[in-house]
Amino acid sequence: MPDFHRHLLPRAALLLALGFAIASASHALAAPSATVRIQNFAFVPAVVTVAPGTTVTWTNADEDPHTVNANDKSFKSAALDTDDKYAFTFTKPGDYAYFCSLHPHMTGRIVVKAP
Repeated sequence: MPDFHRHLLPRAALLLALGFAIASASHALAAPSATVRIQNFAFVPAVVTVAPGTTVTWTNADEDPHTVNANDKSFKSAALDTDDKYAFTFTKPGDYAYFCSLHPHMTGRIVVKAP
């Protein structure tokens, strides 16, 4: 084996190991998330408990449009058509009640608790 190939093999192995380490670290650092489906004129699940820093994503699975509006006005989506999504990151602990402004009987809650 030529001399320069012997030096390339350890470097290639090192680069491969570094790539896996970086990929693992970035996956571990991914922000926490939670999902809520809007289906059959309901938020499912109706109550979600998360840690601060969690991004909650709502997806409209109904054929009718819906919105996601906080009672305290801290977040508000536009009208979501079928398969549209809305995401909000909860940074502070608290109890966040919300509703659909087009169908006010539809309600839900996000509970943000420090771990």
